[in-house]
Amino acid sequence: MWFVYHLSHKAILAVPYGLGAPFATGLIGGGPVVIIWGWVLVSLFTMTLALSIGEICAKYPTSAGAYYWCYRLASVEYRVLASWINGWLTMVGVWTISLSVTFGTGQLLVAGVSIFHPEWVATAWQTYLIFLAVLFTSTAIGVFLNDLLPTIDIISAFWTLLGTIVILICLSAKAAVGRHSAAFALGHFDPSPSGWTPGWSFFIGLLPLAQYRISSQDLMLNFEAYTYAAIGMIASMAEEVHNPTQQLPRAITWSIPIGFLTGIFFLLPVLFTLPDIATLLAVPGGQPLGVMFEMIMGSKGGGFGIWLIIFGIGMFCAISICCAASRSTWAFARDKAIPMYGFFSRVQIVRGVPVPLNGYMLSTIIQLLLGLIYLGSTAAFNAFVGVGVMCLGASYAMPVLISLLNGREAMMDSPYPLGRWGFFINAVAVLWVIFEMVLFSMPAVIPVTKSSMNYASVVFVGFGLFSAIWYLINGKSSYRGPPVPDDSASSSEDNGEPEKST
Repeated sequence: MWFVYHLSHKAILAVPYGLGAPFATGLIGGGPVVIIWGWVLVSLFTMTLALSIGEICAKYPTSAGAYYWCYRLASVEYRVLASWINGWLTMVGVWTISLSVTFGTGQLLVAGVSIFHPEWVATAWQTYLIFLAVLFTSTAIGVFLNDLLPTIDIISAFWTLLGTIVILICLSAKAAVGRHSAAFALGHFDPSPSGWTPGWSFFIGLLPLAQYRISSQDLMLNFEAYTYAAIGMIASMAEEVHNPTQQLPRAITWSIPIGFLTGIFFLLPVLFTLPDIATLLAVPGGQPLGVMFEMIMGSKGGGFGIWLIIFGIGMFCAISICCAASRSTWAFARDKAIPMYGFFSRVQIVRGVPVPLNGYMLSTIIQLLLGLIYLGSTAAFNAFVGVGVMCLGASYAMPVLISLLNGREAMMDSPYPLGRWGFFINAVAVLWVIFEMVLFSMPAVIPVTKSSMNYASVVFVGFGLFSAIWYLINGKSSYRGPPVPDDSASSSEDNGEPEKST
């Protein structure tokens, strides 16, 4: 049943977490107008991207995802190179997005502690240790409870649904700091905290990586676009899904409207009961979520209860996205595109269930090492986190653009066709991703300093250079693109399933 796999994908989207953890970004960008109408705008444009990749995924369902689609859609002379570029965009994207979720959940734990100990501000090394606890817990569950992941994802979906309802009722009923009018909740706009002009501040509040505004301990992730960053990662579970040509595209596309409604039910009660914005932006550590809930509920216990719902969603999201990252890592290694591909493409049996353990470990180690950057430079670390959205957006847009340039000929027989609206939907999706990437390269506040500069574009180009150099050193001779069903070699790899080893 496709709805089950939509529920699994909901664990990756984790709308209340995606909107709650980086709440300060929207407040800096302009406040309620940015938060509520930005959510509408981003959901609308992301829907075109979801429809576009859903159409492609229906015809080419595989855990390799976008880089496999590029290989199948591009011309013969360019398909290997296009697949290589897209594969590295996907890998960097899933590793850094996983990092952002696990690290962001750790930051959320710090915010929960601040409810009862407001004077405590976590140091960089304390934050890193908390991040490690979240990362190792998520990885351990994915490895040792792999057979229970579908059940965990369904529990996550219902936790999110029921939690959103609880938040809606509790915040609306309590409103300890007062209620706002609809004019404020839907129309208040103050771009002064960002320093940008009003129009640009609106978009800055939606999309780019929020930089450090108060101290070196500040960490605020992306806002609305961050929530939808991983819409295509459900394809990484293709070999583990029954009837993927129908279930995968439905899960991808339906996640947007259902996620949008979930976001509306979460955001409206917050905006109608929002405490003083200046007070929230002055919270030590830059994470106002715990203090905000405490103020609205009028007690530490009430604020902690609401915070616990968001933290639970964050943990479920971390488990799911680390799992998806491991599958993407395994798929790229299977296709001989990363160093030591023979080792990382192996599948081990853990508690009687096949698990890409080596791919899991590689994904986890990369997150662990990138997290160390936070100890030296929070601005540099933030760039690694933010570049994930850019990489994934570019990787999703590439096969859509290739399909457009080919006149959408390959999509005429897709099991999930867009019909006559296909050209328009694909074009809007590609233009939206390009616009996203520009915004994600911009600093959140001006004037710009070394600590407030957005280095995401530098990191993006750096990863691109690394992948190009590795292609010249090894990839050009060993990488032949992902295996396709009509390859002459008849093996388990043709179906996207490597030989399993114990």
